Amino acid sequence: MSSQENTSPTTPDEGRFPQPPTPAQRKRLQKCYEHANLQMRQENYDYATELFTQCVLGDPGNLLYVQGFLGNLKQKYNNNKKGDKLAFMKVLGSKGMVKKASLQKDWGSLFKSGLEILKLNPWDVGTLTALAAACEELELYDAQLVYLRLALDADPKDPNINRTCGRALGRRKLFDQAIACWHRVEQAIPGDEEAARAIASLTVEKAINEGKYDGDAGGTKVAKGGAADGGELTPEQRLQREIRRNPSDMSKYVELADLYLRDDQFAKAEDVLRRAFEASDNNPEIRERWEDAQLRHLRQQLAEAEKKAEQTGRPEDQRKAEQIKQQLFEKDLEFCKNRVERFPNNLAYKFDLAVRYQLVGQYKEAISEYQQAQNDPKRKGLCMLALGQCFQAIKQYSLAMRHYETAVQEIPDRDAVNKKKALHLAGKLALALKDLDTADRYLSTLAGLDFSYKDVSALLDKIARLRKNAGEAKSAETPAEDDAGTEEPPQA
Repeated sequence: MSSQENTSPTTPDEGRFPQPPTPAQRKRLQKCYEHANLQMRQENYDYATELFTQCVLGDPGNLLYVQGFLGNLKQKYNNNKKGDKLAFMKVLGSKGMVKKASLQKDWGSLFKSGLEILKLNPWDVGTLTALAAACEELELYDAQLVYLRLALDADPKDPNINRTCGRALGRRKLFDQAIACWHRVEQAIPGDEEAARAIASLTVEKAINEGKYDGDAGGTKVAKGGAADGGELTPEQRLQREIRRNPSDMSKYVELADLYLRDDQFAKAEDVLRRAFEASDNNPEIRERWEDAQLRHLRQQLAEAEKKAEQTGRPEDQRKAEQIKQQLFEKDLEFCKNRVERFPNNLAYKFDLAVRYQLVGQYKEAISEYQQAQNDPKRKGLCMLALGQCFQAIKQYSLAMRHYETAVQEIPDRDAVNKKKALHLAGKLALALKDLDTADRYLSTLAGLDFSYKDVSALLDKIARLRKNAGEAKSAETPAEDDAGTEEPPQA
């Protein structure tokens, strides 16, 4: 959860597919994912995209990473189903690389090029189906369904997409959804033999499943004792047995929890880590793992609730999603407070807590934490930027201006996103305070870096008009209250 300077996992080299992440890599990926979610909530979609990309490349079968990557892009493009206006031209080279990588079964290159295409158009059906096919080859079935469902959302009547979705959904025992896909194939291609056979087969299989026949979803018989046929214990059963034999061995709890987390069984992971925490005499490392598992569980619940609300449009489903989101914010804030209490000298934890306070509008609390976190040289510029926003939110405009000016100086040029943000906020506030020279200086610098940035050209025109009409009192303005309350939270 803490903001680390290097949260990026190692991405796959060209020409090969990465091995499953190690526990240490998985922890870095999780922190990268949490950071990406924070950026997405702040509407810093481009930065969030890069972070989500690292997560997907590091663990392409992780359902939450793929959902986060695509969900962020859908928000970035306002769900316009088209992506960037010039996407069809910009992705030509990457499309060729995806096709080549697919023929060569070079999965690392395919994912890398495919994600670059989706950054420009997350509804690119060809790329989504290519990634889904790669997931099938690699047995990453949860991720496969995410790509296929978005492809179906982009072109719901296409028989080829419905055919592929029907097969994948059928394998996962999602009978009603699979049958619906095959019916759409029949509508598009009357008399299609595969569709007719699939509908009949799935209908029978659904009836058998509802009749509670023995056998798990994969067709493997399970004995009453829980072991697979032949008496061999599964990894889960082996770890459970070892925990019963030696309840003080924390490594077995952690290994079992990681096993559950890999399969997105968050409730089970939470329970294991809770028991580990109790057995470890409140070990702080185990506590952090338990807290992270709880947050991951809530994020999964939120993703499912938001998807349902989007599909049904029902007010009660939307309220449910908002309730889970609020619960996630509260838990996240609570856990950050706990870590600051346990590690009062850890400035990264203080920065994390300040960001959470700012997100929920507790500006005075955020200011206190940012003022302590600024002693970390790596985050001083970000703290100055955030302090400026917090002071502006409580209408302390002189203090806000002073911190924006310091932020402009402290944020390095390589951090272009925050550098431009600081220049914009400094220039806009200076203009509201009628300091035209200062406003002109910051906004002109910003225009030199990126003339298309937000409303910078309009603000420069406004400064020119005000100077021209300096003698007219009606052209003077006071600091706008809505500016103070609607600024984006800082990038962490």
